[in-house]
Parts: sequence; C-alpha cells; structure tokens
Amino acid sequence: MTDSSTQDVLLRITHLQKHFGGLHVTNDVTLDMRAGIVTTLVGPNGAGKTTLFNLITGHLTPSGGDILWQGESIVGQPHWKIARKGVARTFQDLRLFDQMTVYENVLTVTEPVSWLWQPGGRTGRKARQDKVMHILERTRLADKANVRAIDLAYAERKFLSLARIMATDAKLWLLDEPASGLDRGSYELFLELLRSEVRNGVTVCIIEHNLDIVIGISDRIAFLDQGKLLADGDPDTVLNDPHLAAIYFGDQAA
Repeated sequence: MTDSSTQDVLLRITHLQKHFGGLHVTNDVTLDMRAGIVTTLVGPNGAGKTTLFNLITGHLTPSGGDILWQGESIVGQPHWKIARKGVARTFQDLRLFDQMTVYENVLTVTEPVSWLWQPGGRTGRKARQDKVMHILERTRLADKANVRAIDLAYAERKFLSLARIMATDAKLWLLDEPASGLDRGSYELFLELLRSEVRNGVTVCIIEHNLDIVIGISDRIAFLDQGKLLADGDPDTVLNDPHLAAIYFGDQAA
C-alpha cells in the first residue's frame, strides 16, 4: 500500500451537489483524488458512486460545487474534452464496439480525433499498432485480436474494457466495478495489471462492492451513503468502523 497522505492532489472535488428535483444524489461531497494511488468508492447501492463518476467526466452537470483537474475547473466542459485532458472511465455495461474485433476496439482509442489521417505517417501508424498488440499481450487477449468483442467470454470482455483504458494514456482511471464477476485467476491478473500501471504513475479510482477486492487493492477508501461522504481515509480505519459497517450491510438506518 502507498501512503496516500504524501501524494499530490490530481483531482479535487469541493462541496459537490447534484439534485434531481428534490432528490439529492450528491450532497456536499468534498474529496481529493491523490496521484499515484488507488482510491476506492464504497457504500450501499444508491449511495451516489456512479453519479459521482458521471459528474467528474462531464456526463452530468453539477447543481453546485466545483471539480478541479490539476487546478483547473472542468465543470460544464463536455465529456470528450475532459477525456482528452487525461480522465478515462469504464462503465458497468462495458460499452464495447461489439461488432468490431478486439484489436479494432483498442486501436480506436489510440486515435485522438476522427480525421481520415493521423499524424506520424507510416511510422506513427506502426507505433500505434505495436502499442495495441503490447496491451493485448499484457491483458492476455493477443490470441483473440481478430475475434469480435461480442464473441468474447465475460472475463475477456472485462479485460478488453481495461485494455481500452490502458491505450488512452490517461492519468486518471475511473473504473466502475472492473473486477466484478471475475474468477480468481482473472482477478489476480487484473490486480497485477492495475498495480503495475499505478507504479508507472497512473491514478485510479474504483467503485467496488466486493470487500475482498476492496481490501486487496485500496490505498484509500471513500465511503458514500445517500449522496454524502461519510468517511475518507486509510482502509483499516474505514473498514473497521462499526457504524459504517452497519450502514454497508444494512443493519441500521443511514
């Protein structure tokens, strides 16, 4: 585990609000995402975890508060512009290009814009192709390069989603339940890949319900319930809090 208190703040959320009519799905959340660590968002269903991702990435506009990316407010910016700044995410429903091959799914992420030409000519094209194949080898999908995404097994589709994130060169990864449904061997590979990327400077924030995964991967935990941030600290402190455990397991009212 990394000492998160010594890391620089990459993304800062201050007094963030999101209301849908009278429903407060994000309620005065203030949270720092520090560089080079894994922060895990935990909490019961409906706590506002995915909504927080949607607010960070520009898929939703906050009702109040601010989101600073490396000191710059990104509130109100379109999701594609935020992505180009270095914020990438996955979704629970994966959102792959099902009729494209594994190779094509990852290659599309390396294309910065939808132009008919790309910079670098033949040399640049070869570099992108080599990069894709290297990522497919690391995610153990190289032998599936020419298989359509729709024809992959569930765990393989999960790793294709991760491979697409790896190809973006983003500084911040927002991963929505990336390891759910993985068998033990696949989970170990996922953990190995994630830790390797963090060592290389990637910052990760994960939404996760499986406590074994949370314990195994987290440097820092943020606990949300009913849109409020109830705790933000080291895993031992947060996970051993009996009040938070009661909320998480539904043993008492929030």
